[in-house]
Amino acid sequence: MQGKVIDKAAWADATVGIDSWRGEFEGGAHGAGISVIFVHTEKIGGGPRLHKHPYPETFIIRNGRVRFTVGDETIEATAGQIVVCPANVPHKFENLGPGLLEQIDIHEAGAFETIWLE
Repeated sequence: MQGKVIDKAAWADATVGIDSWRGEFEGGAHGAGISVIFVHTEKIGGGPRLHKHPYPETFIIRNGRVRFTVGDETIEATAGQIVVCPANVPHKFENLGPGLLEQIDIHEAGAFETIWLE
């Protein structure tokens, strides 16, 4: 297999502007065993409702403050920290603000598989 380049236009949410990193990438279609969500939200409290995946998920916080619920734990994290959620553990997160939350969410699967619990 040869290397691949996937342009930002193929995965990014065009509604947030060229300099923003918000969108989703499913790697399986490109020979990668991961999928990625690029989170970019200024909304305080913004984030997904409670859910789980049959694989681990790793969150890299690039900017801002965020509160995670992972199982029965509450974890607050800030820019530069990494949070790991094991497979099949219910989780969610919310932007604590003030301002922008940017994070990279790495799913250890070539396609997203989400079980919504709320």
